Amino acid sequence: MNKESIVNVIDAANVEAITLVSNLEHAGVLDVVDPFMFRLSIFILAIFIGYYVIWSVTPALHTPLMSVTNAISSVIIVGALLSVGANFIPGSAEASDIFYAKTFGFFALILASINIFGGFLVSHRMLAMYKKKV
Repeated sequence: MNKESIVNVIDAANVEAITLVSNLEHAGVLDVVDPFMFRLSIFILAIFIGYYVIWSVTPALHTPLMSVTNAISSVIIVGALLSVGANFIPGSAEASDIFYAKTFGFFALILASINIFGGFLVSHRMLAMYKKKV
């Protein structure tokens, strides 16, 4: 894949993203869009942008990209910690809601920790391939 084709793919993705975002902004200003649909469309937009960005990376940069992606995914732990500490949220009324928030927050914390640890373990192994053997 040459540089011009990569630039063309990125330009096409940018045009699609700008068109989608401008349409969503217009609809959001008029209060026509359901908040769930608005968030879902942003999520889908992020999927397309991520797809185009990842496929545009040269193979030599996959290891650093993977490490940075794992570091960014650690933000999930912040949300999990907020869910675990749900009884400190003002206005949380029912005890069953707090129980579910703490339970799902605990599972999110464990799964995010496994994801981060595994990602950095794989990155470490990939970087070890480039070391000279003595």
